[in-house]
Amino acid sequence: MSTELVRSEPLQRPGGAISLSHMTPRDAWLFCESLADTPLLPDAYRRNPASVLWALEYGRALGLDVVTTITTIHVIKGKPSQSADLMLSRTRSAGHKVRIEQEPGRCTVRIWRSDDPDFENTITWTYDDAVTAGLCQMRNNRPYSRSQKDEPQNWEKYPRAMLRARAISECVRTACPEVLHGAIYTPEELGARVDNEGLPVEAEVHQLRRVEPGQADQWTTPAPTTAADGRDYLNEASEAASSADVRKIYDEAKEDGAVPEYLAQIAKVGVAKEQAEAEAAKASQTASEVVDATVVGSPEDEHAAAVDELRQAAKAARLEDFENGARMALGVPVEEASPQAIRELAAQIRPAA
Repeated sequence: MSTELVRSEPLQRPGGAISLSHMTPRDAWLFCESLADTPLLPDAYRRNPASVLWALEYGRALGLDVVTTITTIHVIKGKPSQSADLMLSRTRSAGHKVRIEQEPGRCTVRIWRSDDPDFENTITWTYDDAVTAGLCQMRNNRPYSRSQKDEPQNWEKYPRAMLRARAISECVRTACPEVLHGAIYTPEELGARVDNEGLPVEAEVHQLRRVEPGQADQWTTPAPTTAADGRDYLNEASEAASSADVRKIYDEAKEDGAVPEYLAQIAKVGVAKEQAEAEAAKASQTASEVVDATVVGSPEDEHAAAVDELRQAAKAARLEDFENGARMALGVPVEEASPQAIRELAAQIRPAA
């Protein structure tokens, strides 16, 4: 069994680290514009100085320097998150005492607040807790967690690290939430795919970004001709017998990690098949048949309803330039996107409202 016991001094800013605290508003903006141009930033911040400025201001409120902020604060589904190790560091830096005890299948975190040293805040995470939370199953007394492609996921590959991260984040939220400043969850708790250190392995949120008409966005990933496992989902969608089959292919491609542009091409095929099916159904009706509009809606009505839903979500989240933003997020103009793709984008935006 391993044990950690540390009592740290009050939080201090690393000497010489860059911060916005001594910059004028104009200098801060110019700095963020320059920083946003580097390809070393996470995807969510590249060519997006406003997001960089937001993140650095948030980090300044936490007492973090620029580099620490950019590498440890991640926005997942519109919510700021931080790694379990950053939560632990901030807790200790605030003067609270933390002890971590780990043994096979169990991790216990204890926190004694500096202003209440006699009370012990204790959280224990076990494999049973992970199973109850739907994070994994138990097979042969070991965690079992697989993707739809039957690839081992983190709870199977790094069970000790996952137990430790969950126990730390829950105990810090319980004992000293004031050190988190609103970023109360880890990326994994918000649904992001993470590595063994708890950091997101890919961008989980596709933000609405402004690109001028006719200008290529050099920061987007070109759409592949096939998905990660070699399947040509787009060709399968084109040869599918129905729009329902296309929707299934779309879901499989998304699970396989296809980029948004590639998914948008599949969705466009689905829209065309939906329209063709609607026209065929209309042609087969006699002049005396009446469609009950309260039960059967036209594809146009469904598309219009989805667009209206996306507009409301974007308005609530205060996102500007709806047409260009939606086009970049969907990969095609909103008029050409399928209702399913539009509603999925609306669902991603809502948490930011």
